[in-house]
Amino acid sequence: MKKQTAGIHHITAIVGHPQENIDFYAGVLGLRLVKQTVNFDDPGTYHLYFGDGGGKPGTIITFFPWTNAYPGQIGDGQVGVTTFAVPPGSLGFWVNRFATFSIPFKKEERFGEQVIQFDDPHGLHLELVERAEGEQNNWTFSGVTPEFAIKGFGGATLYSSRPEETAKTLTNVMGFELVGREGDYTRFKATADIGNIIDLKMVTGVSGSMGVGTVHHIAWRAKDDADHLEWQQYAMNLGQHVTEVKDRNYFNALYFRESGEILFEIATDPPGFAHDETLETMGTKLMLPRQFEPHREQLINSLIPIQVRPID
Repeated sequence: MKKQTAGIHHITAIVGHPQENIDFYAGVLGLRLVKQTVNFDDPGTYHLYFGDGGGKPGTIITFFPWTNAYPGQIGDGQVGVTTFAVPPGSLGFWVNRFATFSIPFKKEERFGEQVIQFDDPHGLHLELVERAEGEQNNWTFSGVTPEFAIKGFGGATLYSSRPEETAKTLTNVMGFELVGREGDYTRFKATADIGNIIDLKMVTGVSGSMGVGTVHHIAWRAKDDADHLEWQQYAMNLGQHVTEVKDRNYFNALYFRESGEILFEIATDPPGFAHDETLETMGTKLMLPRQFEPHREQLINSLIPIQVRPID
């Protein structure tokens, strides 16, 4: 039986100072900080999650802030561009907002859609596209109201060292449908109404290197734990070198690096971000998994203080 992911679960990137990260994604882009925790593999580093008001899969961009670390190189073997979807008719609001905050941007058309391209303060390539699909984000913050707010991911552009092989992985393993070709790009679509469009650059360029301003991995959705285990076996049967299941507290995760060197994760939709704090209080304090709770005071003292604040 062929399996199909619904689309993107989350995208995780490496950035610089955590307060600069929060000021941009919450203060400028209006996303909700839905969880502040630590990198479970490196607990001296924050792991910050931003998304819509409910923290739903397909809306979550997460960050490891590496203050004073070296910049990376965006290139082959990475997500090159992360795309956010906004409501139809809202791009004018964002053009004015970027002008207000002196954020450079440019307009481009791809597959018949107008996109606004810009970078975050640490060099990540981002873009906005209008899409009718997807639920309205009812979160309001820092002057961004629901009629303009980012709904979640529109998708992502993948840069691969072996584009033809990555295309096969997207269709044969992850179950995406090939829906179009334009210039150097091939477009694939999944079944969800958000985080469902992947553009694959079919020409190679420079090799990517990990560091500040680069995407660490892209995660695809599994509907529950049983589906997740099916994905593990399914991907292994198709020749992928898949890790064991890892408990990330808010989802279970498994990983494999596809043939084009992009790190793929498959993550479960449940339990989500409200299981260890309420929906109303998500993101307001540092949450730790059970194994790190005895070290809370030590971790708090080692982490840079942060706050979510409106940006004027």
